[in-house]
Amino acid sequence: MRAAVLTRFGAPLAVREVPDPEAGGGEVVVEVLAASVAPYAAEVFSGKRKYPLVPPVVPGVGAVGRILHVGPDATRLRAGDLVWCDSTVRSRDDALTPDITLQGWSSRGEGGARLAEYLHDGAFAELMRLPTENVFPLPAEAGEDPARWAALTVHTISYGGLLAGGLAAGETLLVSGATGNLGSSAVAVALAMGAGRVVAPGRNKAALDLLADRFGPRLRPVPLTGDEATDRAAMSAAADGPIDMVIDLLPPSAPSSASRAAAMTVREYGRVVLMGGVGMLGGDDLALPYPWIMRNSITVRGQWMYPRTANVGIIRLLASGTLDLAPERVRSFGLDAVNDAITYAAAHGGPFDRTSLTPSAG
Repeated sequence: MRAAVLTRFGAPLAVREVPDPEAGGGEVVVEVLAASVAPYAAEVFSGKRKYPLVPPVVPGVGAVGRILHVGPDATRLRAGDLVWCDSTVRSRDDALTPDITLQGWSSRGEGGARLAEYLHDGAFAELMRLPTENVFPLPAEAGEDPARWAALTVHTISYGGLLAGGLAAGETLLVSGATGNLGSSAVAVALAMGAGRVVAPGRNKAALDLLADRFGPRLRPVPLTGDEATDRAAMSAAADGPIDMVIDLLPPSAPSSASRAAAMTVREYGRVVLMGGVGMLGGDDLALPYPWIMRNSITVRGQWMYPRTANVGIIRLLASGTLDLAPERVRSFGLDAVNDAITYAAAHGGPFDRTSLTPSAG
């Protein structure tokens, strides 16, 4: 098969012939129809983000595919099925605290790195091997536009964070990082889940206007100034009532003060979910006041990725039309243009901008 290979950090991906993957027990092999290209992919491949990938590796996280082969223990999946390929792989030998790797992308700790040695390659290839439990049936309409449905890579992450915080219908949510690629997804998913209103702070006026135009009065945009006290007051005022939950999806370049200002708008007994990259490239750590957390009974939790069941839930939201992919701006690239796709994605990382790689289309 043909694949895009990261030979070393800082070098362009090389498209070359590599051996076809084979499915063993508990595995499937899929033909990759479309894979998402993250806006920060260039930072990963340059080494700037210091991801624990080990070249040579076929990168790429998440894909829409069609099953070619299934292992002998599959009971429902069949060759020819259209599926979503979830890259979040969990080890099978510890049910309580499984090690995790993002196949072809990242991993957590020593155990995750060991798992990545076996499930090494990702979705930037004509074929991909995955654990059976990481493959989820898609509705037929996904096959009509797989490049658009590859946005599941983004939406499943934000959905997982909202599930972690227990977002309920009618509640008010604040999305810290709302004008970004992932944050804007959280806005859309939260409203599809029934949020009463979503407070969307950001410095990009054009992005805030786009969110307001798309979602109407349930979306409360807040232009940020960079002053922590001023911004916290503005976010609280925009909610026009208590903020039940805050989800932080700010990128590594954001200061911890921006995360803190957003988190501390939450009401007494409120919830704060941390899913962003603040502090990953240095800078001040997030410092939330102990007395504020304790006396206001605040729940603060981190969430990396999502539970397996989130894949089923987000697919249902899309299949029902409750979450609409139609307004998203999608640009597709063939496998030979993978480096062009990476460059394009870096320049088009705004709300609802999607870049897809379509390996099996040439």
